[in-house]
Amino acid sequence: MEVIQQIDQSLLLFMNSFHNSFWDKAITIFTSKEIWIPFYLLIVYVIVKTYKKNSIYILILIGLSITLSDQFSGLIKDSVQRLRPTHDPVLGDLVHNIYNRGGTFGFFSSHASNSFTIAVIAARLFKNRLFSILIFSWAILVSYTRIYLGLHYPGDILTGWAWGILTGLAFYQLMVIIQRKYFKSVLPELQKTSISRENSIQLLLFVMIYVATILVTINRLTKYQFFSQ
Repeated sequence: MEVIQQIDQSLLLFMNSFHNSFWDKAITIFTSKEIWIPFYLLIVYVIVKTYKKNSIYILILIGLSITLSDQFSGLIKDSVQRLRPTHDPVLGDLVHNIYNRGGTFGFFSSHASNSFTIAVIAARLFKNRLFSILIFSWAILVSYTRIYLGLHYPGDILTGWAWGILTGLAFYQLMVIIQRKYFKSVLPELQKTSISRENSIQLLLFVMIYVATILVTINRLTKYQFFSQ
């Protein structure tokens, strides 16, 4: 266990070392849950457009899956009580931290768990390779922001991924069971339905333009010394 902890700490310090003032500002924005609300709403729109009446229980279960993922992470944090890097008496002054120190305990990451729960369910619902690449890239980005900010060890992130994948698969399967048992006559069928290539391209373009706009805005504001030093 001590060897694993040492590896985790070494990986954290390595992965946390790639920073500059521009990315400090960008990552602080990208780690925020609120900044991704337009992306979430677009996913909800595509789900409603694709699954019609079935989208009612699909969206309810997605909400429940995220709640379970988040609350279970909090429960484990309080039970395991592994200090965040920013609260560790040894590593606290070594990690690059410009956001906040976070709560006291960090095992495991709710950001990683929640983002992978969303990614797994959305990928299973949409069944489109381009979208799957997009949504998992987004989930990895959100997860990495927590390491960049010194708030989580890589082990916290990997455990969050594992729990998110399990939660996502379980709730997707629950959606399939519910449709088979209670909504068999309500089309389209979950296991045989996928989003169109047009929708997947629209989602990809939206995220690319959205992220690019944020980065360009940060660059312009930095150039004109908008951010306080």
